[in-house]
Amino acid sequence: MARGGKRIGAGRKPGASTKRTRAIADKASAEGLTPLEVMLMAMNECVKKEDLAGAASFAKDAAPYMHARLAAVAHTGPKGGPVQIADITRLKGMTEQELEVLERALVQIGIAEGDQDGAGEPED
Repeated sequence: MARGGKRIGAGRKPGASTKRTRAIADKASAEGLTPLEVMLMAMNECVKKEDLAGAASFAKDAAPYMHARLAAVAHTGPKGGPVQIADITRLKGMTEQELEVLERALVQIGIAEGDQDGAGEPED
């Protein structure tokens, strides 16, 4: 039987704070000013003095506490395949009936999903 080594799910979860870190943050918050509040006040003072470089420096430091980072997004086509690109300018001269036939065909072969909200349905 193997011993030691990495085990799936073991250890502290990413982003979890320790009891000590949480206690320090709670104490700072209870005393009135948090580091984030100090950074924001300093940034506002720089803006008032028209020191945009200084304000940008404080904003850069405060940003991770205010705004989440954008995650990378992988764009894929149907079923995780490549993104399919179509030149729709060739559809310009088609009649409504021809477009409906084309849409039904694309839905049937799995390239399109059809009208989700019924926008293409004729009104009675």
